Amino acid sequence: MSEGHWIVNKVIAGHSMAFNMDTLCTMWAAMAFLLVVSFIATRNLTIVPTKLQIAFEGILGAFWGLVDSLMPKEGRKHIPLIASLFLFIITANLMGQLPLRMIELKTGEIASPTNDINLTAALAIIVLVYYVGAGFAKKKFKYFLHDFKPMSIFMALLEVLDMITRPLTLALRLFGNILAGECLMTALLGICAYVLPLPVMFFEVLVACVQALVFALLTTVYISSAIEESEH
Repeated sequence: MSEGHWIVNKVIAGHSMAFNMDTLCTMWAAMAFLLVVSFIATRNLTIVPTKLQIAFEGILGAFWGLVDSLMPKEGRKHIPLIASLFLFIITANLMGQLPLRMIELKTGEIASPTNDINLTAALAIIVLVYYVGAGFAKKKFKYFLHDFKPMSIFMALLEVLDMITRPLTLALRLFGNILAGECLMTALLGICAYVLPLPVMFFEVLVACVQALVFALLTTVYISSAIEESEH
């Protein structure tokens, strides 16, 4: 864990555990924000929608089109996970662009929760468990092994290796891009705090949105590949 995090050590059931409190606080803040906004947006749905309702309908409509193109038969039942991941990640990413660094902690600073590999790894593991579960529910043991021929067994081992590397790349991509952007912003603020950081700040907003979209798109692709019908 980075020394920039506000780390609290606790002994639980005889085991010493360390918690990144800044990550936990900002993570729960992002979830609370989404819950409140979602409640407000869906509380009074009308035929003539409000601006907030239009925004949420536009996001869901985009994901409907995406999953319909990749998973025509049963894609929409996976939208709750995909859209939730997108909304949470984009909210968490953008938190690093807010002036939260003005809040002093015991150590470190408040930044995006996605600049912590622990959180991005947890999100990637959720995706892994979900698409493996979806594939197993659809194909049973044929999801891992089509038959017991030597080549099929070899391909099954490669598939397991691929399952391990997929969440690793998801976690590292999101973590690396967000952390690099915040480190760059901190360096520029140290050099010139007035004009120089502005173009990079706008660029980092774009990066935050793109990384959330990439995570959601790859999640959709992984689910689609897990449940697609085999040609064997």
